[in-house]
Amino acid sequence: MPEKSRPSGGARAAARAGDTPADVAAAPAPRRSEGPRVRPRNGLDRYFSISARRSTVGREVRGGLTTFFTMAYIVVLNPIILSTADVTGETLPFAGVAAVTALVAGALTVLMGVVGRYPFALATGLGINAIVAVFAATQLSWPEIMGLVVLEGLLITVLVLTGFRRAVFEAIPPQLKTAIAVGIGFFLTIIGLADAGVIRPGAPLISFGVNGQLAGWPLLVFVIGLLLTAVLVVRKVRGALLIGIVASTLLAIVVEEIADVGVRAPDGSNPRGWALQLPRWPDEVVSAPDLSIMGQFSLFGGFERIGVVAALLIVFSIMIADFFDTVGTVTAVGAEGGLLDEKRNLPGSQPVLLVDSVAAAAGGAASISSNTTYVESAAGVADGARTGLASVVTGVLFLLAMFFTPLVQIVPSEAAAPALVVVGALMISQIRTLEWDDMSLVIPAFLTIALMPFTYSITNGIGAGVVSWVLLRTAVGRWRDVHPLMWVIAVAFVVYFALEPLQQLF
Repeated sequence: MPEKSRPSGGARAAARAGDTPADVAAAPAPRRSEGPRVRPRNGLDRYFSISARRSTVGREVRGGLTTFFTMAYIVVLNPIILSTADVTGETLPFAGVAAVTALVAGALTVLMGVVGRYPFALATGLGINAIVAVFAATQLSWPEIMGLVVLEGLLITVLVLTGFRRAVFEAIPPQLKTAIAVGIGFFLTIIGLADAGVIRPGAPLISFGVNGQLAGWPLLVFVIGLLLTAVLVVRKVRGALLIGIVASTLLAIVVEEIADVGVRAPDGSNPRGWALQLPRWPDEVVSAPDLSIMGQFSLFGGFERIGVVAALLIVFSIMIADFFDTVGTVTAVGAEGGLLDEKRNLPGSQPVLLVDSVAAAAGGAASISSNTTYVESAAGVADGARTGLASVVTGVLFLLAMFFTPLVQIVPSEAAAPALVVVGALMISQIRTLEWDDMSLVIPAFLTIALMPFTYSITNGIGAGVVSWVLLRTAVGRWRDVHPLMWVIAVAFVVYFALEPLQQLF
């Protein structure tokens, strides 16, 4: 699953005692060197730098809760995406994928909090799991494709240990980093609107609601939730996003109990139903997790089935998506929390990138696809999270979700979507810092911003921005402004975009 940049502000800080994440859209983030040194209150404070980042334990807990509720859908959605039969006709058990998805997300998010010490949460990467499902359905068995995911994760881990991944992270120019942040803001908005059913596939490519109208109870729940969340944010109510999610979920439960709406079917029937989860109190709250799929991967089986070149192309395509999704997410969420330095880099990013790379391999080894840092972490940051303590809270909730899957499933997409839309609005505010007078800077920024939401891919947006940046800066004679690594990245993206014809050759 992102990255951004902005001069030094972002959901910036909720740094002042009375401020909440929502204020912060207009307040500049304090520089790390500004102000008196804050003395830690205790060991927990010292380890996570809670006071140093102008946060409190309460804000971290609240932010961790918000992040969990905005991304808990993955426990249900990942099993759906990975439900396809592979080339041998085998399928992965739905309950097993759900339980392991929660387990791995929880363990890795706690690890990110303890080792990375930033408020980033991890889970199975959307987009990457779809790529994995397609290759499983058309070319490989589940153990074979998961083995390639493990290899991809190990390769990225090597790049982190050699310092290459951080070097790439820092080579991207500030203008592009800001564009990435803005693009992810639009991307989050599109995700929220799509999850709520406000926009759907249709005859004019994208349609509005049901037959051009906001019809159905779930859409009404979303609209009420969005208005409530917006009011809470502009009124600077602490925990506005979390309150909005909880209130919308309670409303959804009441609506489903009264109207018996049901779930929207994949074949288009019941278009006025809930998008994914049914907001109905379950008969059983606790369930025993099925962890039988863990460790079922074949590291080199894919090479034997489809050949070395074809297998390497699959590894490369997954690695590029994984690599730059994280670059985008870390930059974007870091900018939103005022955590970036003056060059738009995340201080102490090496542990963050290392945990993220290990997560890719861990996801493949657990048979649930590559895990990555989630852009929904921005929701927790917008609700006050600034340190790894928030990630620990989110991770513990995912670990509990492994046993309480029926309870997690009662939060419908329509209840979480308002938070994503509001966070998108906060992140888009960074657009004001872009330089608009030089078209060789404007066009790459525009392509980055436009392609992220419209192609539903952070990687595509970053790739278009990088390639056009290198080309246009060279075209105007400013090739010395292009970092040498940007040329390497641009070539890699050209190969990435040409993968389809390359795969047809082999």
